[in-house]
Formats: sequence, C-alpha cells, structure tokens
Amino acid sequence: MKIEIRPATERDIEVITANNAALAMETEHRRLSPDIVRAGVSAALADPAKGRYFVAELAGQVVGQIMHTYEWSDWRNGCFWWIQSVYVTPSARGQGVFRRLFDHLRTLARAEPGVCGLRLYVERDNSRAQKTYRQCGLMDPGYFVMEDDFSGAVAQVGS
Repeated sequence: MKIEIRPATERDIEVITANNAALAMETEHRRLSPDIVRAGVSAALADPAKGRYFVAELAGQVVGQIMHTYEWSDWRNGCFWWIQSVYVTPSARGQGVFRRLFDHLRTLARAEPGVCGLRLYVERDNSRAQKTYRQCGLMDPGYFVMEDDFSGAVAQVGS
C-alpha cells in the first residue's frame, strides 16, 4: 500500500493527541494530561509559527505523525527544525512510515531558505529509534538535553 503524507488539520487533533499520549507512555513511561496535550496540538495547528504537524496515512487511516518546531542558531545564522512528536502506530511499524515522514520533512527543510538543519532528541535507552535515525543520516552531535519542566503537564507513571 502507498503511504500518503499530508499536513495535519483540525480533524487530526484527537488522533495526534492519542498518539502523543501513547508515545510518552511507550518511550518515557510518562502520563500526559490529555486536555493539555489536546490544547497544545490545537495551538500548533492554529499557529504554524509554533510548529507544524504532518501525518502519514495508509488506506485513509492515520498511522504516523511528525512535528517540527523552530530553533534559531546565531552560530549558523539559520534555523534548525526540531523534530518532535514522532509516532508510528504499532501495526504500521516496519513498513517505512517514519522514513516517508522524515524524507518529506527533510525535503521541505532543504527547500526552505534559512533552514540550516534538522535536530531531534531520543531517549538514551531507545536503541531501536536511534538505529532508525542513524539510517536516515542523523548523527549524535554530542549534546545532552537538559530541562526544567514546570508545566505540570507530564507525570512519571506511578506518581
């Protein structure tokens, strides 16, 4: 079957919200507040300056998603697109869904003046995802991501 990639729309809010919750639980064992995630997805869809979602469809069903946000780099005088909220439904894994989403986003980024590269973060223990990302040409730049999350939107499972 052919994988179709398209920009996400408001009709995708619920599936993206559910996918984001599944992603957080699967990769980080974190429970997200559905109301906050839904509001965040809605905000991004309403304002592309916050980020843009794309979805992958097989036979008319959303089976994957990718989002990018923006980071200005004064060192490069350009903007990195941060890849976020990557999710492929378990039944569609191994069928090239992520690769199609990634290639679509990379093509858009390379065609956009002022974009200097793509970045993403991945859990240290997620070796399967790291292997996939390396196969797409991504490399470890040697940085750790650190944060101070005071949003209250994310909880460790068991908290």
